[in-house]
Formats: sequence, structure tokens, C-alpha cells
Amino acid sequence: MTKAIDPLHNEDLLAFLEAASSPYHAVAQAVQRLEKAGFEELRETEEWTGHSGGRFVVRGGALLAWYVPEGAPAHTPFRIIGAHTDSPNLRVKPTPDTGSAGWRQVAVEIYGGVPLNTWLDRDLGVSGRLTLRDGTAKLVKIDEPLLRVPQLAIHLDRTVNEGLSLDRQRQLQPVWALGRPEPGALLRRIAAGAGLDPGEVLGWDLMLHDVQKPGLLGADREFLVSARLDNLVSVHAGAATLATVAQSWPAAAERIPVLAAFDHEEVGSGSETGAQGPLLERVLGRVVTARGGGAEDWARALAGTICASADMSHAVHPNYSERHDPDNHPLPNGGPVIKVNVNQRYATDGTGFAAFAAAADRAKVPWQRFVSNNAMPCGTSIGPITAARLGVTTVDVGVPGLSMHSSRELCGADDPGYLTRALTEFVSAG
Repeated sequence: MTKAIDPLHNEDLLAFLEAASSPYHAVAQAVQRLEKAGFEELRETEEWTGHSGGRFVVRGGALLAWYVPEGAPAHTPFRIIGAHTDSPNLRVKPTPDTGSAGWRQVAVEIYGGVPLNTWLDRDLGVSGRLTLRDGTAKLVKIDEPLLRVPQLAIHLDRTVNEGLSLDRQRQLQPVWALGRPEPGALLRRIAAGAGLDPGEVLGWDLMLHDVQKPGLLGADREFLVSARLDNLVSVHAGAATLATVAQSWPAAAERIPVLAAFDHEEVGSGSETGAQGPLLERVLGRVVTARGGGAEDWARALAGTICASADMSHAVHPNYSERHDPDNHPLPNGGPVIKVNVNQRYATDGTGFAAFAAAADRAKVPWQRFVSNNAMPCGTSIGPITAARLGVTTVDVGVPGLSMHSSRELCGADDPGYLTRALTEFVSAG
């Protein structure tokens, strides 16, 4: 059996993927790893004064973390790893208890670009956060088979293999019991899982997740399979990078490493915790002013800043190779890809390309190129948004995989470790 280049990294990644069933859980898991490395939380409502070392800010499903070397001038530039914590899924509506024909069901809304068929006939749990009367939030996770979206039997739809079409309102509501709908039943079940009285809960952000555990697959276990690889592989790599550099960051370092893990990328990033909002700009600005910097220091810091926007990418699909660019066929375990799109769906230019490629070479990590087939619409990332908001050089990179946005995705077992090593070199030197 072939062993991954970094089995300990993958062991931690698998645990991270299993635990991080919602953006809020992803943030909590990343925070655990950062706190273990000595990072401390800052509150946005409190005054920030000059400091060095590792700090982080949490806002809902978003996390910003950074490490300031001792004595770093206020104009020290940043090396940013950008990522996002959310994944396409089914989310619980505000009035969830519904039903039909003697079945009790849960009303859900589709979040992001979901291949709907991948959510059929899977055992689903519920996770997210509950907001209480006092304004505090509590994470909750029902990690057991609670719901299921049943597919219609082929006997009742003989044309299903000619093309499945699902009504997004009527045919994606999961079942979870028999009988008449009971208002408040789901909330009672979820609140009990969090050890709360349902009367304490006034709001929620809940979503469904596949309860099948992540794992390794293939003849030599060369693939990693899980829900939410897009984009928790990158969030985990960013947290691992900052935890690593914090242990050996030289006091004379001429840059400040940053992890910016946003929420809501899958629906356009337009929120208070999304990349289109001012969160990153405000936090980085306060990192400058906390050390006595002014407008000139802020401008100098941004002028020297580079961002690596890390998001999952497409590996060439063996059954649909004609959908890919004929000259660029990224494969799993070939290392992270550098993503290019001249129409700025990705922010990579020659400068950013060279910066990441050089970092990967120094880290002795293989890397690949990705460009879309001209006849296929191209996806995007937080890269162009970050480049435009901050005016900083940005390169889009990511681990190549199959089944992107499916309820269960696949990537190479070596590539998460490769990405982390390349990002560590990217923020550390050059």
C-alpha cells in the first residue's frame, strides 16, 4: 500500500473534515488548532493595542488569523492565505416542520450550486448554530442518520436514466418521521441535542450534512474522499500553515502571515462575513494602527502584500475529458494547481503565478496549471474580490479534485499536504 507523503497531516485533515460539518464548526476546529499553537482571540468591540505573536478574530462562519513578528514595523506587508468555510448544501428553512401524504418532513432551501441528485438517498444529520434569547450562539450537531431525501423508485419513473429532473421545491424535502407535521418538533430535537430548552432558542442557522465519514479510497488508498473538500481542504491547510510558522517565525521576518477564511463564497460572498464585505480590510487596518501606523503605513503594507486564494480546482475527469482544456489536464497527487483566467474569474497574473510557483519549487512540491475549456463557463473564487477590494497581487491556487459541489468529493491523498507545504513557503519567504 502506498503511503501519503504526510500521513499525520491527513489524519488531522480527516478529523477536521468530519468535525467541520458547518462553517461555524469549521471555524471552531481551526481555532482549536491555532490556540494549541499559541494564538489568542481578539474581540472586534475591544481596543487593540500594539502586540506581537498570533491573534485571531471570529465572526460567525468567518475566521481571520495572523502572526506579527516581534518589533515588526507598522508598514510590514502581509502574506494572505484566502479560503472559504462554506460548502453547497441543503439548509433548514425558518418554518421547518412540514409534511405530505402521512410523512413528516423538514423544509429545506438550496444553498449554492448543488448537484441535487447527489443528496438523494443519503443518511443526513443536522448541524449549525442556535441563537439564544440573550444573543449568544451555541453550536449544535446531530451527527446521526436523522433525515433522508428519498428518490422515486425506477418502477414509478422508467425514464429516470434518460435524465433526472428534480423540482427544487417539491422533490427535495427530506423525510424524518411518520404522521402529521408537528410545529416545533425539529427545534425540540435540535435543542435537546445541544442541551437546551427550545424556549431559549430564537434563531438558527442549520444545514444538513452527510453522516458518512471521510476516508481514503483506491487500489493503493491514493485518494481522499469526503464531504466539503471544497473548501475545507484549504481552510485546514491555512490553519496548519499559520500554526507551523508560529513555532519558528523569525523576529526579523519582513512579512505578516494571514489566514482569511470567509463564509458565503458559494453564494457570491456578499455578506458581513463574506469576501465582498469590509471584514478583511478592517481587521488588517487595525493590525497596522494597533502598532502606531497611519495611512502611509497602511498604503505601504498593502503595496507589498500578496494573497494566495486557495480553493478547490478541477482535476481532468476521465469520463468527460472533452470538457477540459486539451492542453491542461491536472491530476490528483500532481500537486496544487495555479488557476488562470484572463477574464478575471481567477485573479492570477504573471507576478502572482511566479510567486506561488517559486514557493512550491522551494518547498520541493510539484505544481500544475489549470485553465478552463474556452467553451465552458469558468468558476470563480474570492481571489478577484480580494484583489479588487485591497488592490493587492493575488494568485488563485487549489487542490485538484473530482465531483466538486457534490455531497461527497474526491482529491488526491498527497495534495492536501503538498498545498500546506507550498503555502508555508509562500508566507515564509520570497
